[in-house]
Amino acid sequence: MDKFIWIAFAGALGSLARYGVATYVQRRADTEFPWGVFAANMAGSFLFGLIWAYSEERDWVSEDMRAFVFAGFLGAFTTFSTFAFDNVQLARASNWQFLAMNILLTNAVGIAIAFAGFRAGKAL
Repeated sequence: MDKFIWIAFAGALGSLARYGVATYVQRRADTEFPWGVFAANMAGSFLFGLIWAYSEERDWVSEDMRAFVFAGFLGAFTTFSTFAFDNVQLARASNWQFLAMNILLTNAVGIAIAFAGFRAGKAL
């Protein structure tokens, strides 16, 4: 049970970090496009790839720590539900350009940046 408590704690930290990053970026973006959530998702994607590859190559992160980081912190930091909600809001506002842009950018750049993080982790 202790493992689940630590993962939940990491999830709480991840959601607070996502809120902080998303709010900070969105306030500076001055647009309806959800750049804040996009920034959090991209940062989380990069960190996921980086930490996974680095720990896989060097075996320096235990299985419990991986669960804490990946399922807990990063799982809450890059929530798909927030992405989905932003897209619903854009659709409800008939903001089709930003809806398409958010779906395409988040998926294409997210995959590319996760790969970049993975490559960076292997190179360290």
